[in-house]
Amino acid sequence: MSNDQILVIGIIICALAIPSLLAAYSEDRPPRAGAIMVLIGGALLAIALTQKPGGYKFAQIPTIFVQVIADVVN
Repeated sequence: MSNDQILVIGIIICALAIPSLLAAYSEDRPPRAGAIMVLIGGALLAIALTQKPGGYKFAQIPTIFVQVIADVVN
């Protein structure tokens, strides 16, 4: 699995955690599932950011998303 794929998966997991966190907050219950998803996504982001030589720039992220999706589709 490439660093780009790890980065994209981490971003997607963190984005999917937001509705879970908001639902837990609005229902006044502990956000266990959302917190676990944020931890997993954050760990994947940290791995991707530290393993790529030179790191990533914020402007590269849309291009990386497109490349990863194109690799998955093809």
